[in-house]
Parts: sequence; structure tokens; C-alpha cells
Amino acid sequence: MDASLKVLIADDHPLLLQAIRRTLEASEGIEVVGEARSGEELLALVGRRNPHLVLLDLRMPGIDGLECITEIKRSWPDIKTVAISACEDRASIDAALVAGASAYMVKTVSPMDIPTVLRQASTGGIYHTPSAAPVPIHDQLAESGPCLTPRETAILRAIAGGLTTKAISQDLWLSEHTVKFHLTNIYRKLGVSNRSAAVRYAFENDLTSPEPSRHLVGAVA
Repeated sequence: MDASLKVLIADDHPLLLQAIRRTLEASEGIEVVGEARSGEELLALVGRRNPHLVLLDLRMPGIDGLECITEIKRSWPDIKTVAISACEDRASIDAALVAGASAYMVKTVSPMDIPTVLRQASTGGIYHTPSAAPVPIHDQLAESGPCLTPRETAILRAIAGGLTTKAISQDLWLSEHTVKFHLTNIYRKLGVSNRSAAVRYAFENDLTSPEPSRHLVGAVA
């Protein structure tokens, strides 16, 4: 009986994708069964390749990593997910774990540690790799701003433009539940508690949408 851990990997950076594949293929007991460079491609592969575990970047074009984790958890509950990201802030880690990830790694992790993390995650453990020099979340926001995913940035710009949750869901082809999920993560990352404060942050930090939406500005959620 084949006891190999079957892993599907996803990242939109080809060099990183190749490096991860080489690391895993050199590890005994791990089989890479596929790779994807976008969220859509990943979700299409999961059902066909039937992996035990998915290792994915949080920031990918189209469907981002958080949405993929949520969908995999819903549609294939037995498949474990491990997030890998350049973001080291507590809010990003929490968002991935709440969405259903079994582990979270920052991209500064040693490649030699990745197989060990995947094996731990496959047994049901919750794990995240700490940053080399942990920085309090409020200091991170002050120094470099929150590490929003492309989807979260688009939604922040949309609410700054006055769009309702329903309008955003229509524009981005998402369910209203998914939009609300992203809004919760945005508020957490920005250190705010409501939409008005998030909008104020967007205007103060030049994160408003450069293009007018097709929806009327000024609508109330």
C-alpha cells in the first residue's frame, strides 16, 4: 500500500513553485501530485488529483489563498491545507487558521523545514512558523502597512467607493457571505472595528479605487 503523503502545491511565482517541488520530491514519503499558479487552477486540480494535503500561497491571482482554503475545507473536508505567505503578522496567520488551514509558514522558512511541517499538518496538528524577529501587530502596521491580499485590497477599495456588500459580491462574483468573511479579515488587519474606520484608513493611506464603479457611490450596506 502506498503510504506517501500526496501533496498539491500552488504559487503564482514559478521559481518558488519549482523550488518547493524540488524540496518535496527529494523528501522521502512525499509525492507531489500537481501544481497550480492560480486559485482557479488549484481548485480544478484538487478534485482530479485527490491530494492528502494542499500547500498554497495566500496571494494568488483570481481566487486568493483564503478563499481556496475555505472552499477546500467545505468541499473536501478530509484534505489538509497549509498556507505559505510573505506576511508575518498575527492577523494573517489567524485568518488562514480560522479559514481552515492546518499550518502557516512564512516564506523565510528554511526549505529543509517544509517537509516536516507538512507531515505534522497531515496528522492534524495546528502549526505556524514564527518570524525571525517577531514584531507587535501595531508596529507592523505603522512601519509597512497591513499585508492585505489582492482580494482584500479590492474589497477595501470597493467599500471606500461606497459599495454595499451586495454590490461588491456582484462585482467580484463572490457570495455575500464570502465578502463579509473578507471584511472581517480586513478589519482585523487594519486594527479597526467597523466599515467607517476601514474607509477612513483607505482614504488616509491612498488605497481608494482609481476607477469609478458601475454602481452608485454613496449606497449604504
